[in-house]
Amino acid sequence: MKTLENFLEWGGTKRDIVFLTISGIALLASIFKFIHLPFDAAWVAIILCGTPIILEAIIGLVTAFDIKADVLVSIALIASIAIKEDFAAGEVAFIMQLGALLEDLTVAKAREGIEKLVHLTPRTARKVIDSKEFIIPAEQVQVGDLLRILPGETVPVDGVVKSGQTSINQAVMTGESLPIDKGIGDEVSSGTVNQFGSFDMQATKVGEDSSIQRMIRLVQSADAGKAKIVGLADRWATWIVIIALTAAALTWSISGQIIRAVTILVVFCPCALVLATPTAIMAAIGNATKHGFLVREGDALERLASVSNIAFDKTGTLTYGTPQVIAVFSFQTDIAESEIYTYAACAELRSEHPLGKAIVRCYRNDKKTELPQAEQFQMIPGRGVSAHVKGKEILAGNLELFQERQIIISNQISEETEKYLNDGCTVMFIAIEKELAGFIALADTLREDAATTISEVKKTGVTPVLLTGDHNNAARHIAEQLHIDEVHANCLPEDKLNWINTYQEKQKQVCMIGDGINDAPALKKSYVGIAMGGIGSDIAVDAADIALVNDDIKEFPHLLLLAKRMMVTIKCNLILSMTLNFVAIILAIIGVLNPVVGALVHNAGSVVVIINSAFLLKWREKQ
Repeated sequence: MKTLENFLEWGGTKRDIVFLTISGIALLASIFKFIHLPFDAAWVAIILCGTPIILEAIIGLVTAFDIKADVLVSIALIASIAIKEDFAAGEVAFIMQLGALLEDLTVAKAREGIEKLVHLTPRTARKVIDSKEFIIPAEQVQVGDLLRILPGETVPVDGVVKSGQTSINQAVMTGESLPIDKGIGDEVSSGTVNQFGSFDMQATKVGEDSSIQRMIRLVQSADAGKAKIVGLADRWATWIVIIALTAAALTWSISGQIIRAVTILVVFCPCALVLATPTAIMAAIGNATKHGFLVREGDALERLASVSNIAFDKTGTLTYGTPQVIAVFSFQTDIAESEIYTYAACAELRSEHPLGKAIVRCYRNDKKTELPQAEQFQMIPGRGVSAHVKGKEILAGNLELFQERQIIISNQISEETEKYLNDGCTVMFIAIEKELAGFIALADTLREDAATTISEVKKTGVTPVLLTGDHNNAARHIAEQLHIDEVHANCLPEDKLNWINTYQEKQKQVCMIGDGINDAPALKKSYVGIAMGGIGSDIAVDAADIALVNDDIKEFPHLLLLAKRMMVTIKCNLILSMTLNFVAIILAIIGVLNPVVGALVHNAGSVVVIINSAFLLKWREKQ
């Protein structure tokens, strides 16, 4: 059995191309007699193309009693040989293998983009111990190891930059066309490429936990065979084998012409029917990959085509998931807003709090200048920070901090901050020399393409829903900006799960899109789960059916339309294949078709189905 499997697998596509080329020449020689052989040249095609088909049928029958298309094809081949229609047998075998090759090439083309990920994983890493470098296999890197990355090298594992400045090409993970500058404290992902400047990094995620390996696992799990409609086609193929044998036997007994029976066996092969679905699914998966989506299974696209609602998480999905300074306000006429901003950023320079880090990050991005070091820095847990900047005492923190320090905040000032609080912002008050000077408002900002994405989603006939753990004010503010009518705020993980369940009880199929650990239950429960693969947690990605690698949400509408288009293609393929089979069978029964012409007509249908599916590879809705 192993020998047979090795024979079938030898050479792969190259072997098939060589065998088909030789077989094609042999069939031409059989017709035009330009090669003189002691036997019909068509036998070359029968042996080279027909033998693998017959062996595959035997293996399927013996090991699992699996009655599929190759069983009927094998019977048709043997029957054609029995009535001395050698050319018909060779032609059937040749065209069947040609159809199989076209399918393989379509699938290979569809998976070409995602298979490249597998080859991006570095084989070695440069480990640093006591200032000395040692080259070790990448799989031996441990969390905490110090690694050195030289210019042009690929980052072997996920980590944090410990020393050095560089620029990283992150296109493989994020799709960004320009390299990103990296410095001390910045995170780098495996599979990305160091452009210039060496740097040292500490490994944080290694082996199967690294970014590139996580994406590879998703790639390798992509399997068109899991779609429900594929199983339906397989069941039809089994019944067609039984019906074909019955029809051939009846036709032979009634007409007395075995050639008609053999022709029925040839044209009854359900090849186009079996090819109709997997080729379309794999082509659609390939298309989705080009737009940043990694589809774990074809069934996900089939289900996505029938969703009625898409539930969006807010933070990290519709927004960037990081606080941004959106307003700086001064209460004192002699202190400019820019000074308030500078004092706050200097005071927060050594802060470990996310809001403090956000102020420093935004200041550096806005002002493009370095900050002077503050003195007498003190972290006040749950309240804020205090520090001396340019000889002045600065307080930066929340309302509770100012109440404890007995710094008065008037009602007028409270009204000024109220509008920001109502929009879901966080307000940080700033005091100079124990006197209130102003405040800074921070908020999670919408992604640039969020509004367009929601608008395009609505055009596909799917209703967007906002499902978030944020408080009601923040949720409503975002929903109003995006024109989302259905909003569910203050959701714990179990609340999101319950809302998904409520929609499904109303016979509404929901697609959930999220990025965090708290979204994982809802992603698993939903009809289709889509995770933000770039910033999403490992748990969220593992729970989802589809991952968006580069977090570019503007591609969601394309994915929806692609899923719907895929189902249209599958239905067209099924209708086309069944129609061709039905017409060919009638013509075979009444004797219009002989085995040779029948094979041409029947297998032409398989080729058309594959070509029709291949159009999905580059399909995009016309604007």
